[in-house]
Amino acid sequence: MKAIDLLKLVASLILCQIAGFIGSLFTVPAIPTWYQTIDKPSFTPPNWIFSPVWISLYLLMGISLFLVWRRADHPRFNRAILFFLIQLILNVLWSGAFFGLRSPFLGLIDILLLWMAILLTIQTFFKISRWAGGLLIPYALWVSFATVLNFSLWILNR
Repeated sequence: MKAIDLLKLVASLILCQIAGFIGSLFTVPAIPTWYQTIDKPSFTPPNWIFSPVWISLYLLMGISLFLVWRRADHPRFNRAILFFLIQLILNVLWSGAFFGLRSPFLGLIDILLLWMAILLTIQTFFKISRWAGGLLIPYALWVSFATVLNFSLWILNR
């Protein structure tokens, strides 16, 4: 691996982990307070599972971004990066809406947009690198589950 590729890999991983860290600034304080008190559906995972899942997903996202970044000469590169950045911003905004504003409704609106942005990102990444697109499938699956959970939380707590 060339030195420039190593820098791209590290930058990609750091960018995604920073997004996770920013989201956690809204999430962590709300877990023992507000989130603890709201009604939850029976399929709500235990709180401890969210951190390792998200750290792993951000790791996969970073590797995926790196694989696309290595193909910066691809005609769909700019579109792919745009979709990736949009979904990453929506990812952070979800934490702010759901936990920061304590609004399952605003979280639901955001996560629906996030889910669509993830699918567009996967579709575009697949055209550049099959591995890059494939690495985002667990993310799409988890956000699909999170969307159902978010919807249920909104219904139970309106």
